[in-house]
Amino acid sequence: MTSYDKPSLTMSEIEAVLRKHFGTGATEITPMAGGNLSSVFSFVHEGKGYCVKFSDLAGAYKTERYVSDLLSGQGIPFPKCLALGKTGRLAYAIMERIEGRNLADCTEEEQARQLPDLMAILTRLAAVKVGATSGYGWIGPDGNGAYASWKDFVVAFNAEDQTGTFWENWHDLYRTSCLEKDVFEEIYHRLMDYVPYNESYRGFIHGDFHQWNILSDGTRITGIIDGNCMYGDFLVDLAILDRHMPRSGVVGKYQDVQAKAGIALPNFKERLLGAYYFKGLDGLRFYAKMGWKDAYQGTREFLLNLK
Repeated sequence: MTSYDKPSLTMSEIEAVLRKHFGTGATEITPMAGGNLSSVFSFVHEGKGYCVKFSDLAGAYKTERYVSDLLSGQGIPFPKCLALGKTGRLAYAIMERIEGRNLADCTEEEQARQLPDLMAILTRLAAVKVGATSGYGWIGPDGNGAYASWKDFVVAFNAEDQTGTFWENWHDLYRTSCLEKDVFEEIYHRLMDYVPYNESYRGFIHGDFHQWNILSDGTRITGIIDGNCMYGDFLVDLAILDRHMPRSGVVGKYQDVQAKAGIALPNFKERLLGAYYFKGLDGLRFYAKMGWKDAYQGTREFLLNLK
């Protein structure tokens, strides 16, 4: 089990998909960086920017359309989904393109200046109205979570049997990669100790809230993209951002913003620890699969030293 290869397409295959939805006139079709599981291309039609994403994973993008409608309908700067379809074995989604570049491409100083914007978006994500939906964990195309409780989701997500998913046969990583079984199991046991603190909170979680999924014009945040969206404790998104911007004091700034707004954060420390363990454990497995040894080692040390 080695790193995952994104689907490859010829230019004529991409052009055929765009012709189906736009007729002629799509220009500047250009591969985009980012996206670990999708092949993404930007293009222009009648002066407006769009992107098209292709994936060979089952059910890809149906949930993204639900999330797109949910977030853009509540004023969160997330791309509108314009079309879904299939071409051969691949699913595709056509989205509006939000102007800006990855926040990761900004200097550290520029990123720091945009922290108030990031705190505002995190606050708005936590307040997303999820309506009459139910369940925890991965959001399905119908808007419901896949599991009855956060604990059920955590157990299932880390179970050995992941048939038909990105994690099928993931226990092979213990033999074929840098993933260490004793370390994984230690973090998993710690995670389960903190599950009770997180499981009474059910909000929207972007699930991949970091600089490569955040767009900026250099002075302000213009939008957020992608996501491994789920229902659970919204502090998961804070934990992700803090791990990707470790020198920015993200956690303290978030607490200050919430305190000024009169928003209570009960059991904050325990919930944040649960969030670190949840995302960190996922990170260990992912970095091992992708062969990113430095990211694996950094995450391993961070998790083992948490108190």
